[in-house]
Amino acid sequence: MNPVIGLDVSKGESQIQAFLDKGKPYGKSFSVPHTTEGLNTLLHFLKVVENEADMKPSVILESTGHYHTPVIQFLEEQNYLYIMVNPLLSYQAKKSSLRKVKTDEIDAFRLCELYYKEELEPYKKRGIQLLNLRNLTRQHETLTGLYVQAKLQFHSILDQVFPEYKGVFGDLYSKVSLNTLLEFSTSESVIQAGESKVTDKIASLCMSRSERWAQERAKKLYEAAQRNPFKSIFYQSHLISLEMYIQLLLQYQEHLAKLDDQIDALAGEIEEYKIIQSIPGIGEKIAATIISEIGEIERFNHPKKLVAFSGIDPSVHSSGKFTATINRITKRGSSRLRHALYMAVLCGIRSSRNKKLKEFYDRKREEGKPFKVAMIACVNKLIHWIYALLKRKEAFLDLV
Repeated sequence: MNPVIGLDVSKGESQIQAFLDKGKPYGKSFSVPHTTEGLNTLLHFLKVVENEADMKPSVILESTGHYHTPVIQFLEEQNYLYIMVNPLLSYQAKKSSLRKVKTDEIDAFRLCELYYKEELEPYKKRGIQLLNLRNLTRQHETLTGLYVQAKLQFHSILDQVFPEYKGVFGDLYSKVSLNTLLEFSTSESVIQAGESKVTDKIASLCMSRSERWAQERAKKLYEAAQRNPFKSIFYQSHLISLEMYIQLLLQYQEHLAKLDDQIDALAGEIEEYKIIQSIPGIGEKIAATIISEIGEIERFNHPKKLVAFSGIDPSVHSSGKFTATINRITKRGSSRLRHALYMAVLCGIRSSRNKKLKEFYDRKREEGKPFKVAMIACVNKLIHWIYALLKRKEAFLDLV
């Protein structure tokens, strides 16, 4: 016999269907919650199927983001073999049915049928370090997006309250600039305080700079206040929003700084991170994103599989005697990995930081390739380099 148990995982619960062998379903489908009691019920059912078939059943389930995490941890603790299926593969199998029926019971049943139709490999467990690094880089990306949106909102409000403030500091979003604006958010408050008080405030916020620098910034701020055409009395609601966004930006900066330190500390312990960073044009954050999204290179036995995982492989459209000549990339893989690779290429060819990549890019452009086509070709080349480096555990200089 070849027993298998199909799990259709959803938020908070899983639907279970067992097969003792191909075409031999065992019992009726039932659901269990993702709680200690529910998982113990699943374990009891696994034991029942094992006794019935005289061998341990395999478990097949779809990858469902983070919903399957408690189930996977439980199966690993109990030493059960599990197979995680790409949702695209299971979706194609579901489409083969004549009747369009979508229920959790049917999905669990079809997962078992898929197990007997396809040659599926056991799921290769990922290392804790790389998973933690992936979570940190994704949090950093999400928080950076929120930070950018907050900056745009802050900028639009500042335009309506104190637009002349933008030229006072070199970096409008520095801590000194934001805290100064938080203290003197209107031109009237600057004029009332006077240059001396403003100088003292700026000097207290930036102890590393000289007194002369603080005086120059205070003078610029005072002159900007005199040029400002807006009167704060008509913009009380804007002032409240401005203060809120300043505090929000400072909090984002603090959180991003902590994430940067955590990413640097964790990535520094990973050998593959240093290998990726040896490629010219790839900085710390891009290297951390690339290696965390790829994971263990042993998951890929050919560079083309890594290319497909990143979604850079070309789509194919052919019917009869017609074969399309203009094909876009599939974009079926990890969008974060694809974006990080694209940025790595952009940084590499800029100012010829990566001379070999720049030569390859120039050659493609001379062949008449458009910019995007040449860039994707460079991304493909970079993926093959990364695959070779990680497999050989060598730095980029050793490869070339």
